[in-house]
Amino acid sequence: MKKYLSLFRIRLINSVQYRAVTFGAVASNVVWVLLELMMYAALYKSAEKALPMSFPQICSYVWVKRIVMGMLVVVAYDGEIYSVIHSGSVAYELVRPMDIYGKWYFQAAANRVTSTMVSCIPVLVIAMILPEPYGLRPPMSALQTLAFFVSVVLALGIVVAFAMLMFITLFYTIAQRGVKIIVAATTSFLSGGMIPLTFFPERVLAILKYLPFSSMQSTPLLIYSGNITGTEILNGIAVQIIWMMILLVIGKVAMNYAIKHVVVQGG
Repeated sequence: MKKYLSLFRIRLINSVQYRAVTFGAVASNVVWVLLELMMYAALYKSAEKALPMSFPQICSYVWVKRIVMGMLVVVAYDGEIYSVIHSGSVAYELVRPMDIYGKWYFQAAANRVTSTMVSCIPVLVIAMILPEPYGLRPPMSALQTLAFFVSVVLALGIVVAFAMLMFITLFYTIAQRGVKIIVAATTSFLSGGMIPLTFFPERVLAILKYLPFSSMQSTPLLIYSGNITGTEILNGIAVQIIWMMILLVIGKVAMNYAIKHVVVQGG
């Protein structure tokens, strides 16, 4: 694990060097959250019937979503991996004494974690000092807090495993833009990144909660906001574990197949 930890440390150092970028990310996150909360405030004020989440719950959901979003998005800060595949430099990756799937997996995970670490604390402080009900409420119990952190780690594993499948598809395409747009739109909508899945019709939600997309963002966010409790939390975490194992196996098999058939042009 030393080589993977070294890779993580290098990514973190690179991320904290650009202070202006960090400040811009914090400012844009706060402004975006405030705009989103204004939209929900208007929705709750004009709603004629009870909505599936209380307004304080939706406020916590939106704040936590924005804090961890950089870590739980499939299409993110992986420009180096895209470039390696597109330019043919993957040939150099294949001769390194390191499994290419493991290297890219931990590199993608490090990119997401470090981008979140450098901006989450200022956003968290601002969210905690805002008055009720617009601020971020702490979890109701220590068990809820523990379940949230476990779910976030599993969600990160699922997001990166799904991103690895996207990387593998780029071996078979000329342009990466189309794949990234489709994946970004699909995963963001079906994972609760745009609106909470609890606002979906019950029949649709009954299917979505067992798909890998809900395990990427919806499960940890609903745990923190208190919208799911007790056995629902255990069921959600169990679904996350199952999907992470499935995606890792599929990704590893697909990567081995792609590597055996990859052709690099030029000298």
